[in-house]
Order: sequence, then structure tokens, then C-alpha cells
Amino acid sequence: MKTIEQVMSAHCEIPAHLVAETEVPLCSGLQRQGDVLVRPTRKSAKAGVRIPKDGVPVVRGENGGNTHLLVGDGTWASVEGDLLELGVVDVETECYLMHPEHGAQGLAPGSYVISRQREQADEIRRVQD
Repeated sequence: MKTIEQVMSAHCEIPAHLVAETEVPLCSGLQRQGDVLVRPTRKSAKAGVRIPKDGVPVVRGENGGNTHLLVGDGTWASVEGDLLELGVVDVETECYLMHPEHGAQGLAPGSYVISRQREQADEIRRVQD
């Protein structure tokens, strides 16, 4: 297992509220990170691109927020035009979803859909983290 420092330090400054030595487990089930949902799927990202060393911003920081960044060994395929579904990732050995406020969470080998959370107000809209 890698630590928060090993996963995040190359991509962002580790905030004081996170303990750099904390190990980040690799999970294969349903996960949530703020307004982002990660769920196992049978879909595939075969038509996608290799995740670059700098990572893939799956959700860019909105209204001064921070970006959810996907890094690691895998393939990413974006979904265009969907209000909630952002894309599919095929993880070969390990991937990590990082966010400066939430830390990092590990994705075990497998395929996952990454999507946004929605909320009901006067209209249905995406939650902005």
C-alpha cells in the first residue's frame, strides 16, 4: 500500500489536515469522494487513453474549489454530454482519485464508472464540491 504522501506529493501540496503517512487502501467496491461517485461496472474504457503521469482531472474545481484528479496505471474514457456520468476507468494495477480536501482513495484492478452526485432544489443540478 502507498501512503498519502507517495500518492499526492507529486501532484499537489498535502494539506495540514491530512496525515502524510496514512496508508491508502485499494478498494474494489462503491466509493464516494465529495461530490464524485466511483462504482464498479462491466463497461470498459478500451476506446480511451492511457492515464498520463500528470493524471486526468475528472472534475475540475468549480467556484474556487479543488480538482478531483485520477492518477495511476489505467485507461480513461470520458463520457461527453452526460450531466452526471463523467467517464469509465479500467485500472490495471492501481489508480488513485485525489482531492486536496478529501485526500486520496485507491482503486483496485477492475473497471469503474466515475460520476457526479446530483441534488434536488428548484431544479435537478450537479453538486459542486
